[in-house]
Amino acid sequence: MIDVKNMGNTLLFNADCFEKMKEIKDHSIDLILCDPPYNLAHYSTGNMKFDWRSEINNDVAKWDEIPLNPGDLVDEFKRIIAPKGNIFIFCSYNLIGKFHEVFDSEFDTFQFMVWHKTNPVPNIRKSSFLNSCELIVCLWNKGHTWNFTAQNEMHNFIESPICMGVERLKNPKHPTQKPVKILEHIIKIASNPNDVVLDMFMGVGSTGVAAKRLNRRFIGIEIDKTYFEAAKKRIENS
Repeated sequence: MIDVKNMGNTLLFNADCFEKMKEIKDHSIDLILCDPPYNLAHYSTGNMKFDWRSEINNDVAKWDEIPLNPGDLVDEFKRIIAPKGNIFIFCSYNLIGKFHEVFDSEFDTFQFMVWHKTNPVPNIRKSSFLNSCELIVCLWNKGHTWNFTAQNEMHNFIESPICMGVERLKNPKHPTQKPVKILEHIIKIASNPNDVVLDMFMGVGSTGVAAKRLNRRFIGIEIDKTYFEAAKKRIENS
């Protein structure tokens, strides 16, 4: 079993999260903050190439083609989350209804947040709306940790650019890397110092970086070896 009580600042695992989560002790995680696949590959129109600018990446990744069933997460999430814990799950329009269907009856509260990306990928052909918003499922029970200090911090709307510049990893390049700023905002309001934050879809480790900066302990699980090594190095150097 994963000894959360006596762990250090970080525990990182290159493993299948559905198997590894079974090793986490009951009610030992204070905050689940994760970014599972959106399953948007089915809707992709393919990459767009131009002579006058860099290619626009509409394809996500092979791992996004594997169907995610939110119902597969319910039992383990309920088992490992602490009584005062919170759960935040990044998702897209095509999955939020499925998350609501299986999670709404299992927790006292099911809400959502909207992340507005101030610099979304342009739609050169002007054929539809820009994909400028992502959704975050929010789950908790009565008595959960909540650190708001002002009304203007309680909006379920967050604005931030997508990862750019030095924050954006070039090698490996993760197509859905999340800004640390967004993750820090969630961690601050939904956990306390020294709490344990779990991201079982760790990717390149942004949640771990945010947790470390805010003096939270972090458990990260990532199945892809390349992403795992990048996350490990990034968290160690943060």
